[in-house]
Amino acid sequence: MNPEANLTGLFVPLVTPFTDDLRLAPDALACLAGEALAAGARGLVALGTTAEAATLTTEEKQAVVRICSAACRAHGAPLIVGVGTNDTAAAITTLRELAQSGDVTAALVPTPPYTRPGEAGTLAHFTALAEHGGLPLVVYDIPYRTGQSLSTGTLNVLGHLPEVVGVKYATGAIDAAAMELLGSSTPDFAVLGGDDAVISPLLAAGARGGILASANVRTADFAELISLWQRDATGQARRLGTELARLSAALFAEPNPTVIKGVLHAQGRIPSPAVRLPLLAASADSVRRAADLSATRTHQAHQTHQGTAA
Repeated sequence: MNPEANLTGLFVPLVTPFTDDLRLAPDALACLAGEALAAGARGLVALGTTAEAATLTTEEKQAVVRICSAACRAHGAPLIVGVGTNDTAAAITTLRELAQSGDVTAALVPTPPYTRPGEAGTLAHFTALAEHGGLPLVVYDIPYRTGQSLSTGTLNVLGHLPEVVGVKYATGAIDAAAMELLGSSTPDFAVLGGDDAVISPLLAAGARGGILASANVRTADFAELISLWQRDATGQARRLGTELARLSAALFAEPNPTVIKGVLHAQGRIPSPAVRLPLLAASADSVRRAADLSATRTHQAHQTHQGTAA
């Protein structure tokens, strides 16, 4: 059984590597998983949006979970698996199957997309998943994808369900609602940042960590950013956060995960930058700009880090 859902630190939502002919590349995925955990990630997320989960077959999804589970077992790390559907009954079935494997720590579940059931319907949805799914749940609050906003009050009600252990908070803003959530959530309910470019100020405001697609690239630096804020090393955290925000903006210049895959391919870490339709591969210019930013930390930031470590 994987470690319990201690949702603090960096969780990397892995891309799903493909070959040029769009077949799953399992060896490359295993390498990415091991590298992320060795570089300081607290855990992994499989089958998220970044994984192109909507385009994977059932057999491919099972293979991805197996590969990520093996890496997490080897490192004693938690595995979170994405379960994205607007069908409550189907989601319960998937959760039960994942729970039976014994290797999944929690499920990352968005508010029901497209249906827009309202906050009462969303609360009923998550209550049913919590009561019948058999896995701890991380609510994925991302209204610009789902079309469904959640108030702080609803998130706090969800946070009081024993099976709901946290939220991936990706509303696109750090505003009064975000500050209210960070100030009112219970200690057992982890607020994890999900908007990569603004993760640094959200950590400064009290978030416990992040689920960050950009951390497929420069994993160690994103893990360090979280650690710096947790240690109140504000000057270093601000400098590194500013730099990583520039990287995240470049990695999201085209639809996720197209630029990330382009960079990983340029680094020789995956066999192809290929993505499945309806996504198209990122342009060479976008990949080049992001690759330049991902190559190394700036000299000033590196010197600051070395001075602190000495």
